[in-house]
Order: sequence, then structure tokens, then C-alpha cells
Amino acid sequence: MRTDSSPGTLPAREHLPAAPAGTPVLDVVIPVYNEEKDLRPCVRRLYEHLDRTFPYAFRITIADNASTDTTPQVARHLAAQIPEVATVRLEQKGRGRALRAVWSASDAPVLAYMDVDLSTDLNALLPLVAPLISGHSDLAIGSRLARSSRVVRGPKREFISRAYNLILRGSLQARFSDAQCGFKAIRRDVAQVLLPLVEDTGWFFDTEMLVLAERAGLRIHEVPVDWVDDPDSTVHIVRTATDDLKGVWRVGRALATGSLPLDRLGRPFGDDPRDRDIEDVPKGLARQLVGFCVVGALSTLFYLLLYSGFRVFSGSQTANALALLVSAVANTAANRRLTFGVRGRGGAVRHQAQGLVVFGIGLALTSGSLAALNAATSEPAHSTELAVLVAANLAATVLRFLLFRAWVFPDRREDDFPAPAPYTPPCTTPPYDPAPYDPAPYDPAPCDTAPYDTTPHDPAPYEAAPYVPTPFRAGEAAHRTWPDATLRPQPVRPHDSDSRDLR
Repeated sequence: MRTDSSPGTLPAREHLPAAPAGTPVLDVVIPVYNEEKDLRPCVRRLYEHLDRTFPYAFRITIADNASTDTTPQVARHLAAQIPEVATVRLEQKGRGRALRAVWSASDAPVLAYMDVDLSTDLNALLPLVAPLISGHSDLAIGSRLARSSRVVRGPKREFISRAYNLILRGSLQARFSDAQCGFKAIRRDVAQVLLPLVEDTGWFFDTEMLVLAERAGLRIHEVPVDWVDDPDSTVHIVRTATDDLKGVWRVGRALATGSLPLDRLGRPFGDDPRDRDIEDVPKGLARQLVGFCVVGALSTLFYLLLYSGFRVFSGSQTANALALLVSAVANTAANRRLTFGVRGRGGAVRHQAQGLVVFGIGLALTSGSLAALNAATSEPAHSTELAVLVAANLAATVLRFLLFRAWVFPDRREDDFPAPAPYTPPCTTPPYDPAPYDPAPYDPAPCDTAPYDTTPHDPAPYEAAPYVPTPFRAGEAAHRTWPDATLRPQPVRPHDSDSRDLR
């Protein structure tokens, strides 16, 4: 999509090589609110799964959304026990607020999040992030509504989920299948320019991010998942549905008015054959010709209807001028938006003024044709007038397209735009400070397995380190090797087979 504001700032996608030891490639965020019971077994389960199956360095970040129970103490204890676990405290609730804060500050090139209940089968995590690591996609989502997904949940939640996604398809023309599955990932370079456009800080955050990404032409990868509903979920369905519908209305209005600068998300799509320059063929000419012909045909019908209406109470020249003026304004607006992809109100007045100049040329052609007809025949039939006007309009249409493309809506090269300002992550929360936590030691529940390594661990907030790629051999991690490429699938939920979990 094209606007007059700024060029795209995203580079071409590239495969992410493994980072050196200590620099994570993947940062999995787990937003929590009063999850003292489930946090410890679920984080341990996730860590064991990643440690066993994920061939890159990783980090698990617990984003505490202003919990009022002992969740902060549990999170700090896990961070002290497991070096790959970090914790962040936010003093305001909201899943979207937590994801925005942690993703904006993370140094990992691939960012993900999942719900603390681990309803989604963890075997889908590597397929989720693989397209982002390889450079194939910009975002990835788990889908419970794909044909090959296996979902266990009640009919009420099933109906609400399908109805909500149907609303998205009908109102926002969304093409992704599942907007609310708590299992998503995004590349950091995409998040840096996409997150500032997302306003919601709650449950609608996911949907808004996906809709804007899709409208901007970013590639979204979907992974069918196995999903088991958590019967103890604390989500308020009615309130969440109401907030989501308000969000749908807000985003739909913003897209309709063109107030979102989605062009800043444009990127070259690697080796996409559609982006290759063909000699002597202007880029986008075929699409523009099709759009212009459709708009022109509709404008011609609109013009003829107006001419026939004005001809009832005025002469041919007056009716022609009035009909051409009204149809020219509508034609310029339609071509601006549909043919040449210009969004927003910037430059609209100038485009209409230039369109009126083009209208004047068309008026001269059609008026000259009518004058020649009247000179040749004193009383021409109405059908003859229409035939002459159609021929004159065809000639004016060809000229109009050439003037629109070369003068009114010229292709703007990247050099014509100013360099984009450096990105500053928007964070409405204070810096992460674990000091307010209760330093009292946390007494973990008895465990019949060997404890994690309890070597001293600095609980200070992690600092973003530069991402320096190093050579990597497939099948090995930076600090260990994988003796067997075939891994047996393991149960996902802790209480399926974990004797340590008492639920």
C-alpha cells in the first residue's frame, strides 16, 4: 500500500544463525496475573521442553501483571534457580501492555508468548518459530480452527471463538483463522515498527496486531495446534467480548479513514518473483491498468446517468459540463484509493486540483465532439449524442490514465522520502525494578526429583546485548550437541504425567 508519508523501513528477511552462548534467539513471554499455583510447574515444564528440543539459546520471561498474591515471589525463585528464566514486574494489568513492554525491551530476534496454563501442545512451538528464524515469515500464530487442529473445549467457548473470528472476517476482511489463541510469535524487527501502531493494552492486542500486519502485507504463518481448554481460566468472557467488539469498531474506522501509516511496514520480500524488475515494464502497471479500467467503466456509467438527468432541464453543453465535473471528482477519489493505493488525507486537495485540470482536458475533448456533431447535424438524436460522447470519453480516458500515472500519482522512489527516525520503544511503565518484591525466601513444594542448579544467579534485570551471529551447524546448539535427531513427543500439560504436580 502506498501513501505520501514515509517509505517502508523493514529490511529483507534473512535466516537467523545461532547466537553465541548467553544471547537468546527466542524469548518466550508468559504474562501472568495471580498464578501462584500454576506458574512454577508450567514454567518448569516449558523450560524442560525447550532445553530438550530447541536447538538455539532461549529465554523464558515471566511478565507479572500487577499480581496481588505470591506470584512475584514464585517468579523470582524460578529466575534464581534457572538461568534461562527472567522476571519482569508491571504495576498495571493488561496482557497487551505486558507483551508490548517485554517485547520492546527484549534483545532476542524472535519473540513469542503463550498462556501460563500451557493449553497448547508444546510440540507446536518449534514449528511456530521456525518460519521466523528461517526468514520465511514475519509473524506466526497457532490456530485452533484449522482442519488438522485437535481441540478439547466446551460448546460455549467453541461457539464464541468461531463467532468472533467470523465477525473479523466480515468486518475487517481478516484472512487468518484464529485471532485469540494464546500462542504467537513475531520477529523483533517487525515488532519494533508494528507495536507503536497497536493501541490496545488488553485482550484485543493480538487481534489488532494481526489485522494491521495483514493489511500492511506482512506474511503470517499459521500452525495447527492441539489445544485443551483450561477449566480454571479466569478470563471474563462477556467483558472480554465487549472490549473486543469495541476494538473491532475502532480498528475498522481507522482503516476506513486511512489514518494508520501502514506503509512504514512495507518490506522487500526476499526472492519474491513479483518484486523483480522487468525491463521496459513499469512496476505495478498491470494492476493499475486493471484498477483504472474498472473505475473508468463505473465512472462512465455514472457520467451517462448524470448527463441524461441534467439533459432534462438544460442544454447538451451544460449537462455535459455538470456531469463531467461530478464524475471527475468521484473518479479522482476512486483512482487515488483503489488504483494507485494512496491512503490518508495527505495531498488529497492537491490531487483533486490536478484531477480538475485533467477534467478540463476531458471537457475540451467531449465539448469539442458535441460542437462538431451540432455543426454537422442541426438536430442530432439523443442516441447519437451518447455514441459520440462514449467515443470522446474513451479517448479522454486513455489520456487521463497517462496523466494520472505520470503527473497526479507518480511512482515515488525511496530516495524521494526522508530517512525514517530511529525507533524508540514506547513503554508506559517504569523501568523494571525487582526491588519492591518481598525478599523473604520462597519455600518450594517438595519435589521427588533432583533440584535445579542453585548456583548464585544475579536477579538484576537483563540488559539488551547486541545480536552477533556466529556460524552454526544444523542439529547442534552453541553449548551442546544433540545425539539423536528423533525426539519422542512428550505430554504437554504438567498434570498429564508429572507426579510432581498435585492438581
